[in-house]
Amino acid sequence: SVKVWDLPQQTVLHSYRAHSGSMTCVASCPGKDTVFLSCAEDSRTLLWDTRCPKPATRIVCSACNHLPTSVMWHPQKSDIFALGDENGTVALVDTKNPDSALSSTVHARSITGFAFSTHSSPLLASISEDCSVAVLDSDLSEVFRNRSHRDFVKGLSWSPSDNALLTTVGWDHQVLHHTVPIPTGEGSGVNCVKE
Repeated sequence: SVKVWDLPQQTVLHSYRAHSGSMTCVASCPGKDTVFLSCAEDSRTLLWDTRCPKPATRIVCSACNHLPTSVMWHPQKSDIFALGDENGTVALVDTKNPDSALSSTVHARSITGFAFSTHSSPLLASISEDCSVAVLDSDLSEVFRNRSHRDFVKGLSWSPSDNALLTTVGWDHQVLHHTVPIPTGEGSGVNCVKE
């Protein structure tokens, strides 16, 4: 089930049962505290709005027809989210027109996570069980790829002080710092970390 918590009060506000399989990811919508996404092993991706009597709406995206494993909202466009599946496909999905999704098979195995950069036109970093990290532009064209991890890549984060620096962690017990090429017209902070 999905539980919505009041963290300061440490209480559950709502508990929802809409998936029939274990959930693989939940993502809250920036700036909309009643809207979030979930995906699960029942092969469904749900858009939630807790203000509605029936809060869950299924998002059917023909671009991703394998089990969804990861979701993340676009930081600047509240109707767009990234969706990753067990086949390594990454899609940018518009909640108002999911069948118009832009998609690309970026990885050879399951997507394990996403992170959008803070650039004016955000880059999307994706990690996978194929032991790689990829960074994509808004057209899902690859701008960076690294295969230094020797096991599943399970976590990632863009640096808050240097928008060219991406950090990843894997089951191989490695924490790697990646210097990502900056898109034209973007400034960068100090860029001193070598991979």
